[in-house]
Amino acid sequence: MTDPAPDLLRIEGLTKTYPGVVANDDVSFAISKGEIHALLGENGAGKSTLVKMIYGLVKPDRGGMVLHGQAFAPTRPSAARAAGVAMVFQHFSLFEALNVAENVALGMESPPPMRELAARIRAVSEDYGLPLDPARMVGDLSAGERQRVEIVRCLLQDPKLLIMDEPTSVLTPQEVDILFQTLRKLSAEGTAILYISHKLEEIRALCDEATILRRGKVVGSCTPRDVSAREMAEMMVGAVLTPPARAARRDWGDAQPALAVAGLSVASPIPFGTSLKEVGFTVQRGEVLGIAGVAGNGQDELLLALSGELRCAPGMVQCFGKPIGHLGPNERRAMGFVAAPEDRLGHAAAPDMSLVENAFLSGSVRKGLTRNGFIDWARAKTWAEEVVAQYDVRTPGTWVAARALSGGNLQKFLMGRELSQSPEVVIINQPTWGVDAAAAAFIRQEILNRAQDGAAVVVISQDLDDLLEVSDRFAALNEGRLTPARPTEGLTVEEIGLMMGGAHGMEVAHHG
Repeated sequence: MTDPAPDLLRIEGLTKTYPGVVANDDVSFAISKGEIHALLGENGAGKSTLVKMIYGLVKPDRGGMVLHGQAFAPTRPSAARAAGVAMVFQHFSLFEALNVAENVALGMESPPPMRELAARIRAVSEDYGLPLDPARMVGDLSAGERQRVEIVRCLLQDPKLLIMDEPTSVLTPQEVDILFQTLRKLSAEGTAILYISHKLEEIRALCDEATILRRGKVVGSCTPRDVSAREMAEMMVGAVLTPPARAARRDWGDAQPALAVAGLSVASPIPFGTSLKEVGFTVQRGEVLGIAGVAGNGQDELLLALSGELRCAPGMVQCFGKPIGHLGPNERRAMGFVAAPEDRLGHAAAPDMSLVENAFLSGSVRKGLTRNGFIDWARAKTWAEEVVAQYDVRTPGTWVAARALSGGNLQKFLMGRELSQSPEVVIINQPTWGVDAAAAAFIRQEILNRAQDGAAVVVISQDLDDLLEVSDRFAALNEGRLTPARPTEGLTVEEIGLMMGGAHGMEVAHHG
């Protein structure tokens, strides 16, 4: 054995407090040169605050960092980048109306001439197995290709430490393989990688070491390949996890499917969106249909069309044989439709309204929150408090604005708001987006419980674990078209990847 590599970055007693919460409490750990180091923790464990301190976006209250043996205290991201620290954020910061090279230039302190930059992008992207055309418009790229732009932008800085926040949440299994090959190559060349992800099997496959945070403190470390995903999840939450339980499906004896979609073709109302093309499927009462797809393939449009925000010809969407394509969201809610879009802040919730007001916005019809034309605020408040308690939403109270909650806690509140309305039809896009293992297991169980109660459920997700755990049948969206639905049982990850990547129809259907 050679001597262990010297520490590239040492974090010593970092502490950061915000009003009412200690985000990081005396955090210490080290990352050595070429190491792929996972940072694990539930929502609100302090991962984001920690990487923001490393990247110069947040100033610690106490503690310090040592990079390359020198004291390191970046006051802004440009200082962190100058010291060799690069970061790929969970949400891409790209301009769709500009091409790849123009986007890369915007992220550089002093970009070279465009022709020279384009040549460098080509060379670096080819070298790391992430081929990119510098002249392509970002608006035309898939989510996986957009992520390549962000990574190549970082690689052009020749980083010594690359921070990646949830990098695989919008990738197909095949794209994840390509990304991992790239990260392993970087690691072999001596670049250290700090890797944040909720996907524990990926961490087991990729990472050398892991540091686990709980409520702002380091509670342990492990070598991921030596422990199971479940053991890591239990270290994160400090409790034993129970996987979702499925009861045998009941036959409800309905002559018509609860939800039938046929020939659904609608133009996308979203700039650079994807129009739906001849989408068709049925969902019976008590059944969960899982719909996979890489971001930007028509998921948002499908939710809009099913929830009634996007109208279509009446017969394209039917509920128990009744055409409802022309009905708006309120009429569909009265019939028992509930919907939770992916964009939680702005679409699913009004950012500056309180949790009580946000509960009222979608629950007024199903929960009877108006009386003689007046809002029954006491009743709305009681219901919001029930959702907060049942879904373990960490918030000082139901009077706080939606935007004050962490992403994962707002997600739990919104899922609870929709799933506790005794729904007949449930449509959810990204049910466990950004929530930790314990909350994801709870949300999946609640989805299964609603199906058990007789709801027809459509779960649209980029998280294959969501879909494989809750769905009876599985289909994939690609460029606005939907593959035929297949029983989830027995599907391989390779087949799923092919379906997501646009292998429509027979070549996938005849596998296996």
